[in-house]
Amino acid sequence: MQSERSLNTERESFRIPLWLGFCVFLAIAAFFLWEEHRAHVFGALPYLLLLLCPFVHLFMHRGHGHHSAGHDAHTNHSPKGDAS
Repeated sequence: MQSERSLNTERESFRIPLWLGFCVFLAIAAFFLWEEHRAHVFGALPYLLLLLCPFVHLFMHRGHGHHSAGHDAHTNHSPKGDAS
């Protein structure tokens, strides 16, 4: 005869944690969404790239015009042949 404590531990070992079940559900849902709507995603991709251009432009040109102190130090140097 098994004690009630050992039966509870055996039952708990077969329980799937809630978060793991939720992750499996999300993976299955993502798979079916991808399979059913892949053509829509690929059809909108060129437009998404065009919408991304202004953001890339803003982030790639960050810092232009804000380094005037360092810029002045490099432009006010004398030529190599000048002794002054």
